[in-house]
Amino acid sequence: MSPPEVDPRSGYCAATRSFRSKRAPVPLPSDPDLDVVTFLASRRHAGTVALVDAATGRRVTFPDLWRAVTGAATALASPPLGLRKGDVALILSPNSVSFPVAALAAMSLGAVLTTANPLNTPAEIAKQVADARPVLAFTTRELLPKLPAGIRVVLLEPAARLPSDPPAVVATIDEISATKPDPDAHRARERVTQDDPATLLYSSGTTGPSKGVVATHRSLISMVQIIMTRFQLEGADRTEAFLCTVPMFHVYGLVAFATGLLGCGATIVVLSKYELPEMLRAINEYGVTYLPLVPPILVAMVAHPKPLPLGQLRKVLSGGAPLSKELIEGFREKYPQVEILQGYGLTESTAIGASTDSAEESRRYGTAGLLSPNTEAKIVDPDTGEALPVNRTGELWLRGPYVMKGYFKNKEATQSTVTPDGWLKTGDLCYIDADGYLFVVDRLKELIKYKGYQVPPAELEALLLTHPDVADVAVIPFPDREVGQFPMAYVVRKKGSNLSAREVMEFVAKQVAPYKKVRKVAFVTEIPKNASGKILRKDLIKLATSKL
Repeated sequence: MSPPEVDPRSGYCAATRSFRSKRAPVPLPSDPDLDVVTFLASRRHAGTVALVDAATGRRVTFPDLWRAVTGAATALASPPLGLRKGDVALILSPNSVSFPVAALAAMSLGAVLTTANPLNTPAEIAKQVADARPVLAFTTRELLPKLPAGIRVVLLEPAARLPSDPPAVVATIDEISATKPDPDAHRARERVTQDDPATLLYSSGTTGPSKGVVATHRSLISMVQIIMTRFQLEGADRTEAFLCTVPMFHVYGLVAFATGLLGCGATIVVLSKYELPEMLRAINEYGVTYLPLVPPILVAMVAHPKPLPLGQLRKVLSGGAPLSKELIEGFREKYPQVEILQGYGLTESTAIGASTDSAEESRRYGTAGLLSPNTEAKIVDPDTGEALPVNRTGELWLRGPYVMKGYFKNKEATQSTVTPDGWLKTGDLCYIDADGYLFVVDRLKELIKYKGYQVPPAELEALLLTHPDVADVAVIPFPDREVGQFPMAYVVRKKGSNLSAREVMEFVAKQVAPYKKVRKVAFVTEIPKNASGKILRKDLIKLATSKL
């Protein structure tokens, strides 16, 4: 039987009603007994420096890195720590050059890595700890008070322990990294396979409470391969330097900077926290060529009165939320020597599902890019469940080797998100155009239902951002007894503007169907957003409805 016919232009296959990636498939290792750390360490490349601490200038070479990982793994597996396959280890830390050492050492033993945002409250961290039950935590002295009692701690601080450290602190990362690797210990350890869980990351939960997402070593290995192919780093004669501005506790930071890029010889310059002057200093001082960032940083770079000095920078990689045409053009005008690339992904897809890999691809304004290699997609009508063809909007379903194993201890949520044949329902409303480019229209769960009509908030936000007096905006569903919900806008006025609520409503009413009209407006000084630049609508909904 011949394989079903796929349209070479869009990647759509009418027989299966699904889209295939137009990118060449990337080879994946067939050995089932392989963990992501062994896979990374076995890659051949010409790189010398693996990590640089932007603040201190401390450099970690590749031989140093792998020596530290093997030493740390030996110490973690031995008493008093005794970390075993299947145990959960927590990292609660800002970005640092020690973060990847801790992550790789724990995963090499088959332990499952969970990460937490250092900005979380002690109550939020306690909730995650109660769910994930880590036996060990890597953290810093400053963050120790945020951890619940009873967890053994390895400090991610240089140097040794201090007499003032609490009894929970059993070691520092430098102490365990300096352990002499035991060649026999490796044989005694339990075998780690591609199907074993590697990470347990809590999704941001923009729509509901956050859930633990389990990814396997296979998910991470396939993502490493996709990342290396995307940046064409294998076999390159020059070493690229990436500035790590994105948090390593987030799926994008963890997969790219604490794992993926270390397999291809790139240098990772680590920023512990983002500040524009510090970012610019690091770009110039360390010869950074690639700058991954979230949209708010890009906005700040375009808003700057004069072009900022970007040294040898060649590429900017944006993720988190799609970029507008105005933003891309504004950036291109100000920094013509730098290409903008975009990516789309979720925690549940281990960071990536589509991307633009060249300036040419990014010129399709508003696109999230072409499907990643080894990826299939469906666009499904949320009401009828019917799979749709080109240029039709529905929920995006993805299938590929990197899709999560499921939600941790939550069978019900897993069954409603991953189908028995492996399709991940992303919860994003999207369409794929005639050339195979993916466009994200909105979050399915954030749609405003006005008298049964669906109103995408992102569409009204994009429209309001074209108003000369609007600096930023968020649109939310406001509950109403008669119509169900109607659009409400939170607006940040530009400096010196006296824009009124009536003017905002009239501006929208002139340009949209009646059911899409904004019927309530509030003015605020800023729009709440998460670390990756996504609007925290649930916070605004809470604010709006608390006054009812």
